[in-house]
Amino acid sequence: MPAMAVKIERIQIQGLDEAMTENVRVSLSLQDSIGKVVSGRRMAYLVRVAEDETREALEPFGYYSPSITIQRSDRSAPESDTAGVAPRAQATGAAPASREPDPNRPVSITITVRPGEPVKVRNETVAIEGDASDDRYLNEEIDAFLPQPGAVLDHVQYEASKARITRRLAERGYFDADFIAHRVEVTRAQNAADIDLRWTSGDRYDMGPVSFAQTPRQIVRPQLLDKLVYWNEGEYYHQGRLDRLRDSLLKLDYFSAIDIEPRPDEAVTVAEEDGSTSRRVPVIVTLTPAKRSIYTAGVSYGTDSGPGVSFGVERRYVNSRGHKALAQVDWAQNRKTATLQYRIPAFAWLDGWYTASAQFADEQTDYIDTRRVELVGSRSGQYNRKLNLIASIHALRERWAYEYESDGDPDTPVVYRYANYFFPALRAEYADIDDRFAPRRGIGGTVMVRAGSGKGDDSGGDAMFAQAHVRASWFKGLGPSDRLIVRGELGHTFTDALNDLPPSLRFYAGGDRSIRGYNWREVGPRVFDDEGDVAFALGARNVITASVEYERYFAGPWGAAAFVDTGDAFDGGSPDMHTGVGIGLRWKSPVGPIRIDIARGLDDPDSPFTLHLNIGTDL
Repeated sequence: MPAMAVKIERIQIQGLDEAMTENVRVSLSLQDSIGKVVSGRRMAYLVRVAEDETREALEPFGYYSPSITIQRSDRSAPESDTAGVAPRAQATGAAPASREPDPNRPVSITITVRPGEPVKVRNETVAIEGDASDDRYLNEEIDAFLPQPGAVLDHVQYEASKARITRRLAERGYFDADFIAHRVEVTRAQNAADIDLRWTSGDRYDMGPVSFAQTPRQIVRPQLLDKLVYWNEGEYYHQGRLDRLRDSLLKLDYFSAIDIEPRPDEAVTVAEEDGSTSRRVPVIVTLTPAKRSIYTAGVSYGTDSGPGVSFGVERRYVNSRGHKALAQVDWAQNRKTATLQYRIPAFAWLDGWYTASAQFADEQTDYIDTRRVELVGSRSGQYNRKLNLIASIHALRERWAYEYESDGDPDTPVVYRYANYFFPALRAEYADIDDRFAPRRGIGGTVMVRAGSGKGDDSGGDAMFAQAHVRASWFKGLGPSDRLIVRGELGHTFTDALNDLPPSLRFYAGGDRSIRGYNWREVGPRVFDDEGDVAFALGARNVITASVEYERYFAGPWGAAAFVDTGDAFDGGSPDMHTGVGIGLRWKSPVGPIRIDIARGLDDPDSPFTLHLNIGTDL
């Protein structure tokens, strides 16, 4: 009889951890035949080679002598069956008809593995010869090479460490680096491995000329881009210099595509003053201009502001000097703002901008009637990859009137308070995190100080003030899908004329990025109407808030969170801490993280539950 065809139903792998199981599974030829009908001969071959495939799949994890058992289980019907045989055949004594081969007979394969003793690194030689032998950063990479002597020979670690050093050599300008030896010898009988991995670095190249090409047309002056090259020709080559150049070009937002190409094969040998020679690598930067104008429009709704619309236009480059301009209008039922901004690139000291802006704001709610005009001149600068600094000068004109002070007669003129303030401000933005959109490690935050003087209705003279405000966030990954977020805020105002300080310069608490479970500006000094129902936030001299949040992602970009927020905005004495607790939904959307939270305040909130929506980065 011909060998019977079978259908492979499933493959079970036992005795291994998740990573090894997956590597064995993808290495098996049997895996490609699941759900298919194969001949008996083909089936026998697949089972026979499965042992060798399993063995090879375990070697990258350091297991070279596993014990492997392969079992096959069939769920078959009886070989013959008299049911349905014609009565005439039985009567004449004919032999029962044999069953035709069933090509759908299911078969299961079970592979049981005992990995045995792993192979460990016995001797290890990892070195770089040549000019790079004294390179401190490359020596740090060698010291960090994995696996170390005594550790299991993990091929993934080995290849990753080898690739990292090779890449690091190129990043630091050793373009002629090559292997002298790259060998791993495994002695199975002793479960030992000897590593011999050595490079020769060759000479280190230097930075050559940088050429900018704007195609298909030139939009800004080449002299402007030349200022971004902060190194001198002839200094040592390092990829980090080109990475910083790319960051600077991205921040200008003039170009839709940036291609930076070092060309070591076109390096030019140059004689130095000391008689030595160096090889300089030219760098070609190809830039594609972005669309000149950006138009925006949107709709909005806020519980305080009401329904609204917004319109804006930004000119990425007004002229060949790279100036920028922005106009933005947000027009809501109860809150309106209009902003004009003009920016000039600044390269005399670090990457940054000179900015002049004017903003008009008007708010007419059930609680307050306020109008504000503010003029700001600022200078920003990227001090390093982690720290951005902004120095600014502010001229503020603000009027306001609280609704609770009204007598309710529409014919009575509104009595406004006025304030005119002039003050400088310094702001530092720090971020040492692994991912700007969804950080899992690091710390970030802002520090703001400002001080100045102004005139108010109550003081009769100059009213002095000084403020300090700090926000910080700490991120800690807990496993592959969890993270812990701790936030804090602290602010204090030094002044003897708090009543003259306009609402925009006071501190508030409550809301999305403050204390969830309480409405926006709900926590802090407030005034209630005669019925004790409606509260008016007055703003405070001080603010303190803290938050602890735990996030876990379950499937792809979706996750959930639980949090506790607490804090207060207060004038003097000890804070009356208000605490809110809640849960939230998280989604890593294509436009950035989206967070939806439902929270409840535990200290007499105006609303039993609040809904909070945030779109954007965690910082």
